[in-house]
Amino acid sequence: MLEKLDLTKALGKEEYKDKMEKLMPEIGKLQRECKDLGIPIMIAFEGYDAAGKGVQISELIKALDPRGFEVHAVKTETKEERMHPFLWRFWTKMPANGRIAIYDSSWYRKVLIDRFDKKTKKSELSKAYDSICAFEEQLTSDGMVLIKIFLTIDKKEQRKRFKKLLESKETAWRVGRDDKKRNKEFEKYQAINEEMLLRTDTEYAPWNIVEAVDRRFATAKIYSIVARILNEKVRTVKAQKEAAKEMAVKIAKEPEAKTSDKSDRRMGESILSRADLSLSYTKEEYKERLSILQKKIEKLHGELYRRRIPVVLGFEGWDAGGKGGAIKRLTEKMDPRGYVVHPTASPNDIERQHHYLWRFWTDMPKAGHVTIFDRTWYGRVMVERIEGFCSRQEWQRAYKEINSMERDLSDAGAIVLKFWMQIDKDEQERRFKARGENPQKQWKITDEDWRNREKWDQYEEAVNEMLIRTSTPYAPWIVVEGNNKYYARIKVLETVVDAIEERLKN
Repeated sequence: MLEKLDLTKALGKEEYKDKMEKLMPEIGKLQRECKDLGIPIMIAFEGYDAAGKGVQISELIKALDPRGFEVHAVKTETKEERMHPFLWRFWTKMPANGRIAIYDSSWYRKVLIDRFDKKTKKSELSKAYDSICAFEEQLTSDGMVLIKIFLTIDKKEQRKRFKKLLESKETAWRVGRDDKKRNKEFEKYQAINEEMLLRTDTEYAPWNIVEAVDRRFATAKIYSIVARILNEKVRTVKAQKEAAKEMAVKIAKEPEAKTSDKSDRRMGESILSRADLSLSYTKEEYKERLSILQKKIEKLHGELYRRRIPVVLGFEGWDAGGKGGAIKRLTEKMDPRGYVVHPTASPNDIERQHHYLWRFWTDMPKAGHVTIFDRTWYGRVMVERIEGFCSRQEWQRAYKEINSMERDLSDAGAIVLKFWMQIDKDEQERRFKARGENPQKQWKITDEDWRNREKWDQYEEAVNEMLIRTSTPYAPWIVVEGNNKYYARIKVLETVVDAIEERLKN
């Protein structure tokens, strides 16, 4: 494919000037419109060494307000980045709504330079492609504009540019031994790029190939590509907003429809109803088991750090289901320098400006550390679904997105466990009343907790669907029978200990 491109394409000075006089103000106008509409934009530049990524980024940003964009130069992973899944460093560089992030090289380094240098093993390649495609689909489905630009030159032109750079002390540093090797084995590296383009050229994130031998031609083509894609997005978003307004007016005029709950409860009978809530331990049994398990956790925590194994634990459950108590007993004997507990509340203003998974990705543990989430990313398919904070389409696709994120964590070596703390409705009411009567625990009970009880059946249905669709071998759900707090805490500890011990055998 790449070798068949016409690299002789060029623009004269006058033609270039005419085109840019129209394109530059258009790009500036589109940036302002995207900001007003809250449209986030990512522009990824890939291509051969010396193809002009830096030059073309510099040309593109001339039309942009510098307060609205950020450029990220993606080089070899830092020590910190190597201790996370490879996409972590890009999730942490995600633009907020209305802003632009430009990448000089990108997440494709994993399947290009790192592959050529044999840093990415053959066994990792397929999973890396799957992760990249899932990453891009998640972002674009959520409204991100993702523009991928590949700058291409031939072997002869690359060698010529290397020679020119090496002639000057000021630029010679830009040509390293690895660059020369990729030129020497240009055909091999070209084949790697060809495969990458074919495997990741998707409907939701297509590649834009730019012939980059002539700088003026390449600049004008990049401007045209960016203008076309942003114009299409602006038109689409404006049309969607108008349609939403019309629908809101229509709904307001129509009489409220009566709702009836005739949903199929078979899923409920297949998961949550299986939990034997009569399971219990006496106080004496509890204390004995707790002591043994906490000593194991203390020792295993040190081994996790030594072996650089990350652990991600997510806790969900009914209000007053015992999440806090289980987390407290789990961490009591752990070294506080090696774990963190994140209590997840409603997203704040900054978090709402990003993809819903962004705030969780930024908090994922580095290798050897433990991160515990008290409430998790599953809010998308529970509270956000039921309370109408996201659309049906958004929560339905979230199952796939969540599974992809958890697979990325697992592929990076993490132990991922998710606990659903299960109690029955009567036990919840008893605990609510006990909290209300105890001055030291009254802060734990709110009017919202009581209101949520009225939607118990809806939540039960959503929870069962969640358990079925997102319990995987690499990130299983564990339903914890929680009417007896002693039993619930011990089951959580036993599950974590067993999972760590099993990993350490490998």
